Amino acid sequence: MFFKLLTIFFFSLLFQSSSKTLNFTYDGFPQRSYISIQGIAAVTPNGLLRLTNTTVQQTGHAFYNKSIRLKNSPNGTVSSFSTTFVFAIHPRIPGLSGHGIAFVIAPNTRLPYATPSQYMGLFNITSNGNKTNHVFAIELDTIRSTEFNDINDNHVGIDINSLTSVKSSPAGWWDKKGQFNNLTLIGSKPMQVWIDYNGRTHKINVMMGPLNEEKPKKPLVSVVRDLSFVILQDMFVGFSSATGTVPAEHYVLGWSFGVNREAPPLDLSKLPKLPLLHPTRISYFCRFGIPSISIILIFSCIFLVWFIARRRRMFQEELDDWETELGNNRLRFKDLYYATKGFKEKDLLGSGGFGRVYKGVMLETNLEIAVKKVSHDSRQGLKEFVSEIVSIGRMRHPNLVPLLGYCRRRGELLLVYEYMPNGSLDKYLYNTPEVTLDWKQRSKVILDVASGLFYLHEDWEQVVIHRDVKASNVLLDGELNGRLGDFGLARSYDHGADPQTTNVVGTLGYLAPEHTRTGRATTATDVFAFGAFLLEVVCGRRPIEIQHESDEVFLLVDWVFRLWNSGNILDAVDPNIGSQYNEREVEMILKIGLLCSHSDPRARPSMRQVLHYLRGDAKLSDLSPLDLSRSGMMFGVQDGFSELRMLYASSVCKRFTSGSSIADSLLSGGR
Repeated sequence: MFFKLLTIFFFSLLFQSSSKTLNFTYDGFPQRSYISIQGIAAVTPNGLLRLTNTTVQQTGHAFYNKSIRLKNSPNGTVSSFSTTFVFAIHPRIPGLSGHGIAFVIAPNTRLPYATPSQYMGLFNITSNGNKTNHVFAIELDTIRSTEFNDINDNHVGIDINSLTSVKSSPAGWWDKKGQFNNLTLIGSKPMQVWIDYNGRTHKINVMMGPLNEEKPKKPLVSVVRDLSFVILQDMFVGFSSATGTVPAEHYVLGWSFGVNREAPPLDLSKLPKLPLLHPTRISYFCRFGIPSISIILIFSCIFLVWFIARRRRMFQEELDDWETELGNNRLRFKDLYYATKGFKEKDLLGSGGFGRVYKGVMLETNLEIAVKKVSHDSRQGLKEFVSEIVSIGRMRHPNLVPLLGYCRRRGELLLVYEYMPNGSLDKYLYNTPEVTLDWKQRSKVILDVASGLFYLHEDWEQVVIHRDVKASNVLLDGELNGRLGDFGLARSYDHGADPQTTNVVGTLGYLAPEHTRTGRATTATDVFAFGAFLLEVVCGRRPIEIQHESDEVFLLVDWVFRLWNSGNILDAVDPNIGSQYNEREVEMILKIGLLCSHSDPRARPSMRQVLHYLRGDAKLSDLSPLDLSRSGMMFGVQDGFSELRMLYASSVCKRFTSGSSIADSLLSGGR
């Protein structure tokens, strides 16, 4: 019996171990093989794996299309693995080349958002350096990219989730005498590379040498890195390459790979032959036209030097040491400049007291963005402000506008958000809009904003006070879902702690009375602003309007309360909503808006309670105007809604038009 059980156990292990590929060898690549190719990669008739051709600005990928199990469990350590391959790079113009080859271990066989040129078909401007890439690569780079701290234009580097190599070395090999010999990657000659990873010591060794030379004893590049946090349980192995403005052909002649063993040796005699490679002939025009062109170049050089210097000054940025701690959230001003086509007025989405917003499209990813330019004349408090904005930008919620990154230059701070195609909610409410929203659409937006604000207050790792909830800061995506945006005034603090704010910031009409007295912003002051927002969306009127003829102040909350008190609360509904709406639902939301606008912050509901009311999980108790009056809330002129009325009727109010923002010393220490 024991022998039978042992036999069953042995064969089950054998079956499990054979379910994932452990090693393979290609002495040339047949047309029908387990190689998956994308981009401009192809397998030639004689068995060469050609990653790129003479097409410029393109990528080529080739992966073994069966996954390799590199961990025994998802949280386990990476097994030892080894690979060797023979490659050759043929430049079409002698001395100039594309951007090299990389051996890659990735979670799948496709890298759809990778870009060519310096990104080598591995990453793009936004994904480079992202820990969620789970990409390990050995680059054979033939172009020096200063943005990735490349050592030269002929080097080998170890890359982990980024093209900034953890360690690199000039291309070459150590012979048996211990002497270092240089190798030229773009020499059109086949060369062999060996890559070993020791799962026990976590040591990565990279060796290379000319064809027919033995594997060097001394590695070219060596580093100790635990890949357990980079490599997943099942991964794909292959190659990536890219061309830039100069065409080049990248070939792989043979390849083998092994797990928990040394890569099987290649039979070099069976490798396919490279095609006869001839440099591009110099054209007749270049041969005889160079003397004439050189004269023009002499005069052009002066202009070129001036132009380059001017462009450098234009794209010059400010970068302090503390910004390196913020990760990869910083974007290049040059990319934002080209994305917005120079911040032209025709691409201006809106402007206000806190900045101007431009529409743009990132050239390399075609991602539509909105760029907000904010002035920062003072450096005091700038580090805290940027750090907080970037920290808040880590939030991910379907009803918040995601912050993609920031940039800083010449007294300006640029905040980059995802673009919302349907713009801000206020344009559907005021000034006789061409397109209006019916009640179903408005109630959906109200629920979306409540959900986003609840996430800020209670559901994220910190408490975030938005401090500027209003219709113009609610953006609508392509499906008219509401997203709360513009976190320029937001402040975060730990759960259970007290918010340390000292300045009155926000927008007139949405400021809670206690906030204007003390300057202290809390979740209750956000709830007050949300109450004004509810009335704004249902009534189609701003929370505060100045009647310029009579110089009187109209308070929306006061007007709605008086209609409720007279039994005509539904008269406050925006006529543009039409007649197709649920009267009980509208009345409930108007009452929630009034309750959130209570002058006593202790009487206001939390966003959790508001969300329960809106979703129907809890029933709003039957309220009457008398109930709110008894609890200390006073509306109406004769009832004395004095605190807000005195504030908005003051000279401070008259200095601002409705909807103006107050942002005193925004970047100073007392936010």
